[in-house]
Amino acid sequence: MPDVLTLGEIMACLRADGQVKLGGTARTSIAGAEANVAIGLARLGHDVAFVGAVGPDQFGELARRTLRAEGVGVQALRTDPAPTGIVVFEQRVAGVTRVDYHRNGSAGSRLSAADVENAYAALPAPPRILHITGITPALGEGPALAVRAAVRLAKAAGARVCLDVNHRSRLWSEDVARRMLTELSAEADIIVASEDELVLATSGDAEASRVRSLLAGGASEVVVKRGAAGATAFTADGAVSHPARPVTAVDTIGAGDAFVAGYLSGTVDGLPLVERLARAVTTGAFAVAGHGDWEGLPTRAELSILDLPDGTAVR
Repeated sequence: MPDVLTLGEIMACLRADGQVKLGGTARTSIAGAEANVAIGLARLGHDVAFVGAVGPDQFGELARRTLRAEGVGVQALRTDPAPTGIVVFEQRVAGVTRVDYHRNGSAGSRLSAADVENAYAALPAPPRILHITGITPALGEGPALAVRAAVRLAKAAGARVCLDVNHRSRLWSEDVARRMLTELSAEADIIVASEDELVLATSGDAEASRVRSLLAGGASEVVVKRGAAGATAFTADGAVSHPARPVTAVDTIGAGDAFVAGYLSGTVDGLPLVERLARAVTTGAFAVAGHGDWEGLPTRAELSILDLPDGTAVR
């Protein structure tokens, strides 16, 4: 039985050394919220599979090879006639990154319900957890139907559903996002959101009332990310908070995905709530302390590195 199944968009990532308009060099990698989570879980020793689509190009090959090298199952990563999407990062000033997406008509935007159904049919057993985000349904009708199909199949198989709200305002209007995210929240067992994203997932005029609404609607856990202030997890039995791990911030891109990977890892391992949060803030800190969406994510053996004093040489 796979630990986690996730689906979504995976793109080629170009990280420019300076301003793109001035020319120069760029480092090539891959990016995508769900792919980041999948890599994070695989590095922590979990069996995870990814459903998606890439183009018949070298960027698509890069995505496939990277996921495979990181231990993520790619049997359901389809090659589509459309090109692989591209995202470009440039650090405009210290601490501020400008992101430019080239995804219209890309392979990832052509994900469909059939992709998900074929993936489930090919799995040796249903996953224990399905992980989805608010990004995929914002890409178009096909990806939205794919997410709905994934949730339907997961619920029918008795798998838990984790929704990371992960709202991207440039992809869809707030009204459309609210309708879809409210629908998905009603089906989710675990809901992860930043403080300002909760309003899109349910009704309520304050955080406490929104959390109560989500728990009453069927969620067993609502996890609120608070950035440098850590995170709080709510259940029917109460709330547990955990502070962030203090690290020198290098690149915050991908930190939320790393947090989710850590939390789901703790969930699969059956850790108590506070220990799931502890692992989540630890993996999030690793992401912040290094460059790239996923490159700095830890293996299970490296989780304790942040407990070492500065200047330590690990031999």
